[in-house]
Amino acid sequence: MKIINNPSESKWPQLVERQAIKQAKLMDLVNKVFYDISKKGDKAVLKYSHQFDGFVAESFLVSNETIEAASQQVSEQLKQAIGIAKSNIVKFHLSQKEETVKVETSPGVVCWRESRPIENVGIYVPGGTAPLFSTVLMLAIPANIAGCKEIVLCTPPDKEGNIHPAILYTANLVGVTKIFAIGGIQAIGAMSFGTKSVPKVQKIFGPGNQYVMTAKHAAQYYGTAIDMPAGPSEVLIIADETCRPSFVAADLLSQAEHGADSEVILLSNNKQVIKEVNKELDIQLANLPRKDIAEKALKNSRVILFKNIETCIRFSNVYAPEHLILAVENPVLRSREVVSAGSVFLGNYSCESAGDYASGTNHTLPTSGYAKAYSGVSLDSFVKKITFQQLSEEGIASIGTAVETMAEAEELFAHKNAMTLRLGEIAANHLSTPHTQQTDETF
Repeated sequence: MKIINNPSESKWPQLVERQAIKQAKLMDLVNKVFYDISKKGDKAVLKYSHQFDGFVAESFLVSNETIEAASQQVSEQLKQAIGIAKSNIVKFHLSQKEETVKVETSPGVVCWRESRPIENVGIYVPGGTAPLFSTVLMLAIPANIAGCKEIVLCTPPDKEGNIHPAILYTANLVGVTKIFAIGGIQAIGAMSFGTKSVPKVQKIFGPGNQYVMTAKHAAQYYGTAIDMPAGPSEVLIIADETCRPSFVAADLLSQAEHGADSEVILLSNNKQVIKEVNKELDIQLANLPRKDIAEKALKNSRVILFKNIETCIRFSNVYAPEHLILAVENPVLRSREVVSAGSVFLGNYSCESAGDYASGTNHTLPTSGYAKAYSGVSLDSFVKKITFQQLSEEGIASIGTAVETMAEAEELFAHKNAMTLRLGEIAANHLSTPHTQQTDETF
């Protein structure tokens, strides 16, 4: 990892830039694939699955028999671990349900908001260099809690067309309705346009490489919503003299092994900490099965020495990391200074892998600096918030004149008339009511 010593703030914009393939070139490829899928459907999906993944088959829908057989290939120990993770993720996301609150904004004017599920959602699960069955938990569980009717899953197969059994087992466990052996751009295109085999979805969720992220961006132009820009994984760790260097090195490597395009950053105010972390990196890296991948990621990563932790946190807020670990003294207190991050891990024992798997929080998070404006996936990601209002005669009387005045000022006279008619009817009703009562009394 490259070490940078006290860079000036003028250099920060350059330091927070991510490695990226040229977007124009990527978008040209995505548009070509999308056009073919929109015109040729399954035939185009099969063509690109063969071209990009080496997958040759007549169909990519995973059968119920295959899904059921996968359960026998997953160890009981892994099933128990998945069960613990599922329980915690369910608990955390159930806590995000909101009670309906009705507010009387003016006399006779009642407003409230209710959630409705997005009916058809698609989830993308990376499966290239690692079978991320944990992503199935993170996406399908809140989708189910929200009440989504159809949950479509796409994940890339191996060259024989097989999907890792843990992905199939987990998908079946959490209520995924259809599973397709499709990866990359063609998976996002199939869910965006719909084909004879793959249902068109209303929103696509899930992380992926830069090809997948660019395809998700493009999907929005064709009327399909996405959760957020979620590309290559990244972690930023802020460490002071109270950190455990071996823990810091392990957390850096846990992100570096995701892929060669992953990015890991270490910020510290202590030269000795940096020295010890680098020593630990060498020791731990040598024992990693995915050593080659992690080494490539580390070449694109860096260590930055700042004068104090305050500056480290200010830099982190500019970088806006997907994962932020505060391995510092008083991490909870320091966390109040954090403005932009996908998910924050406080203290030496809050390893990022806990959030990736089983603490309960969602691991589908904004990357590439998008944490400045985007949140991670939550229950809210799978619902629409619909507002309601109900006005009585008293409500019309309360705000009617204000509405008329504002509509007239904007020269929208049909808007004004809609209120004027109601005000007129209410006025007429009130004028006629005393007259009727007087007549009754005369009799």
